[in-house]
Formats: sequence, structure tokens, C-alpha cells
Amino acid sequence: MVETMDELIARVQKQLYRLTDLQDATKAILVTETSQDGTVTVEVDANAALVGLSFAPGIAKLTPAELEQTLVDTARTAAHRAFAQRGELITAFNEESTG
Repeated sequence: MVETMDELIARVQKQLYRLTDLQDATKAILVTETSQDGTVTVEVDANAALVGLSFAPGIAKLTPAELEQTLVDTARTAAHRAFAQRGELITAFNEESTG
């Protein structure tokens, strides 16, 4: 329990700073993933939104179906990693809040 108004203000400011830190750390998440064969590289942000995509010369050897599967698999892996990083940040934030 908070005993004085100054303590309450300090507590709220601390929580606000922590929320800002969480937001900044989340915005900084950028995951780059390259397919196993090295033909596709994707970049996703913390929301798993595709923000970068590049292809290596070997892409010409893939069929359209292989390209599609490689792209989807690589993007899915990147998205999982981005969500995991975001989840770790949120878990740490919550643990600090209750700890």
C-alpha cells in the first residue's frame, strides 16, 4: 500500500517508464530467417509482419510450388521467433510487476 501521494506518483512514474521500455524493446524486434537451402530470406517485426524479403540466385532452380512452400515455411519460422521474443519481453515485464 502507498502511504503518501509522493510515493504514489513515484510508483506510477516507475510503471510508466517500464511500459515505455517494454514498448521500445518490442518495437526493436526484427527477426531475419533464411531458408535451409539459402534461397529465401525474410525479415519480420514483432507482429510477424513481413518487412523484408530477398531471394538468392538459386531460386531459379525451384518450381513455383517449391518456392511457395519455402517462402511460407521460412516466414512461419521467422514469425514464431518474433512472437517468442515478444513473449519473453512480456513475461519479464509481468514478472517484474508481480515480483
